[in-house]
Amino acid sequence: MNPLRSTFMLNTVTRQLVKATAPVLKEHGVTLTRHFYARMFQHNPELREVFNQGHQRGGSQQEALAMAVAAYAEHIDHPEVLMPVLERVAAKHVSLGIRPEHYTIVGRHLLASISEVLGEGATPELIEAWAAAYGQLADLLMGLEQQGYHQAASQAGGWTGWRSFRVQTKRAESEEITSFELVPADGGQVPSYRPGQYVSVRLLVPELGYRQPRQYSLSDAPGRAHLRISVKREAADTDRPAGMVSNRLHDHVQAGDVIELAPPAGDFFLHTDRQTPVVLLSAGVGITPMMAMLAHLQATAPQRPLRFVHAARHAGVQAFAPQVRALTQAMANAQAWLVHEAQRPEPASAQPDALGRLDLQHLAAQDLLPPDADYYLCGPKGFMSAQIHALKDQGVAAERIHAEAFGTGGVAA
Repeated sequence: MNPLRSTFMLNTVTRQLVKATAPVLKEHGVTLTRHFYARMFQHNPELREVFNQGHQRGGSQQEALAMAVAAYAEHIDHPEVLMPVLERVAAKHVSLGIRPEHYTIVGRHLLASISEVLGEGATPELIEAWAAAYGQLADLLMGLEQQGYHQAASQAGGWTGWRSFRVQTKRAESEEITSFELVPADGGQVPSYRPGQYVSVRLLVPELGYRQPRQYSLSDAPGRAHLRISVKREAADTDRPAGMVSNRLHDHVQAGDVIELAPPAGDFFLHTDRQTPVVLLSAGVGITPMMAMLAHLQATAPQRPLRFVHAARHAGVQAFAPQVRALTQAMANAQAWLVHEAQRPEPASAQPDALGRLDLQHLAAQDLLPPDADYYLCGPKGFMSAQIHALKDQGVAAERIHAEAFGTGGVAA
């Protein structure tokens, strides 16, 4: 049975009531979601370990949820439009260990928040309609998550929930990025994964008094005896506080320490079933999933045409430059292009191929953008959006553009 059919089981009146709230949710959705999170954490403080409190403090999680709720209301008649988003949400939930009992708690607080925020506008009929709509959405997500849990547990070395891994090595890759090679503390097998996917890491954060999960891309090819993550130290700036988990990993987690991991997940990965040219296009810490793709292609398909394009602020924060050079040089038809905004006196291995901002028109002139390639993009949202628009302007079909953005939400294309 198509899982979307359950949404069509909502009667016409219910769908109309839910859809009618979409304009209000677009305008006041963040007020609602802030109230929702505050209410839920007050009554169910154990869920603070499930939700990223950094995103809570910065407001991005509230905004992302508001957009999702409004989108669901707007598309209640045609929920298939939201299927790619729902699949992404389900994968994230599997990586965080979300279980059916969590939906009961979330639903109770969401309905209460709608009633408390909308006041007289939240009629009994509207609350009943939203209860039915939420129930159908929860059923859909739980079905997708059940498939994800089964897939994670059924493969060799697989598991669900959290598993202890020991830090085998810790190595600085740049002034900001440090790699951690992780092996199962139980001595068991490491599962396979698709190059580009991520794992969730969970650490105790002493200043909070409870554990916190974060997602980090796997930065090495599958098939190794370890999993590798490469973590950027998130410093405080005017828009957000310092990253609690990234700084703890950098400053306190050492070789020999044990941390918790969830199984690999994510819908951003290399399409290994294709023979098209590959362009890996990234900025900053967005290089991490690209390293997994590059290493995998060099090991398994060294004849496949590849262009590795990366933008960094300067050589001091450029990670993996020697590895990128070595891996591309070991392939039959591969080329690396590293672009730095500013020049610094650094070793030759870290020096760029160009200075300034990344310019796709210039790359096309340098034969770095094959017209029939699959393009994989990862980096800050502004960078991603600009490159997607630039690729489309050059005639690259949308189905050949695959994008991953760190943090909550998606990428505006």
